[in-house]
Amino acid sequence: MPEDAEPTPKTGPVLAVFAHPDDAEICAGGAMARWAGTGREVHLLILTNGDRGSGDPTASREELTATRREETEAAAEVLGLASVRVLSTHDGELENTSIVREAATRRIREVRAETVVSCDPTAVFFENRYYNHSDHRTAGWIALDSCFPGSGNPHFFSEQLGEGLQTQDVYDVWLGWSNEPNRTQDVTGFFDAKIQALARHASQLTEGIRFFDEFLRKDALRAGETIGVEHAEEYRVLDLS
Repeated sequence: MPEDAEPTPKTGPVLAVFAHPDDAEICAGGAMARWAGTGREVHLLILTNGDRGSGDPTASREELTATRREETEAAAEVLGLASVRVLSTHDGELENTSIVREAATRRIREVRAETVVSCDPTAVFFENRYYNHSDHRTAGWIALDSCFPGSGNPHFFSEQLGEGLQTQDVYDVWLGWSNEPNRTQDVTGFFDAKIQALARHASQLTEGIRFFDEFLRKDALRAGETIGVEHAEEYRVLDLS
């Protein structure tokens, strides 16, 4: 898909659905900052509380949950997000259940999301260096299933309609961390916000932000070169319109 062939509509609300605090910034922080900076409402739904995000065996999971929520809220402010919601599912225990899909579908309907961004659940292996966290893959499936056949169908979680919510069609889905990207999104001018937001997740950066700055900047420069811009992010975009 050419860079200028952005799926329509281009101005409606966005919901980002990710597994852990800090996933959104790493995966899609540039696009989220760009959307927010150009006037779109961008909302974030985190599906786990991040309570295992530490290598310290003495760390309190309750305290870590509180810390990571505070960090997520601080990062959202940097990106200019309209809202953040963090679910109580334990880190590492995310499953694609009707309970979690109900929460994601509810949020799509509440914010009237026309675009959903998450990570590609089909991306398991990245060359021979890494395989994707099960929570990441599961979050992608939850996001997709909550878009279709979820939020637009009145017979899915119909009790929400009884509460006054309305069905909501999602027009396009953006999946980062994909081995099959079809869109390179220009994020020039918004990459620094991505890094600054990620830096707010200090509990996850025991050696500081330098590694991620260098790694993500290198990747953004490489992607940008392919379309003639300074910084870019790659996505698998599904046009559901």
